[in-house]
Amino acid sequence: MSTLQEITSESEFSTHISSLAPSTVLVLYFHTPWAAPCTQMRTILSTLAAGYPVTSPPTTSFISINAEELPDVSEEYDVTAVPFVVLVKNKELLESISGSDAIKVRDAIERHAGQPSSSSGTPAGAKSTIPPVLNATPRDSGASGAATENPVDSSAAAATTTPQESKEALFARLAELVKAAPVMLFMKGSPSSPQCGFSRQLVAILRENGVKYGFFNILADEDVRQGLKEFAEWPTFPQLWVQGELVGGLDIVKEEIEADPDFLKAYAVQQPSAA
Repeated sequence: MSTLQEITSESEFSTHISSLAPSTVLVLYFHTPWAAPCTQMRTILSTLAAGYPVTSPPTTSFISINAEELPDVSEEYDVTAVPFVVLVKNKELLESISGSDAIKVRDAIERHAGQPSSSSGTPAGAKSTIPPVLNATPRDSGASGAATENPVDSSAAAATTTPQESKEALFARLAELVKAAPVMLFMKGSPSSPQCGFSRQLVAILRENGVKYGFFNILADEDVRQGLKEFAEWPTFPQLWVQGELVGGLDIVKEEIEADPDFLKAYAVQQPSAA
């Protein structure tokens, strides 16, 4: 039976892609280690992979990629949220699924790769048993106003924490931290040196729109990194906050700008002059 293989480097990914036959359906699973839906999706894909026998050449190939460890690969497949599943055949994109909808993922794989073999222990044409969907629901946003403060970084925005800071104290600090600037970006690394592809893309969007913003490097403070996930009810980074309200991650910001190109106009350093 096939297995879900973890790819840990860009060179390993390139080698694997080059080794596949044109007829092989490649199932790419992008994840991050802290998001609970990713843990469930790994179980789902491992279960589905087991339904496909090992053949030569392989009919399917299931591989797993840490989206933040291999940002260039993530960007190549337009990964803006996790879990994210991409189906590829002969280097052409067949379908992509964002989120943890197990039924949608299974149906997509079976549509492009065929039904699992009966030799795997699952009767041909039967649906394999997979866990129910685990959802992560974002908070609503609704902020407006003009930026008037200078950008801040992690050293200026927060006081020193203790290793075992109480939840109450941490949440009180986070409530102030998300309002440290009218637009606050919680990211991996700094705007000049992003430490993940998602953060790099969001910084680029803010720069393209001329937005004045503060930032916090969540890699520099584990209390903030872990606490903000629960405080925000949003399990991944980067996170963009406006006037103390969560907008969301990269995918949500892209959707907001697509729906309203002037979404961040009020926070631009320079307002367009009248014609």
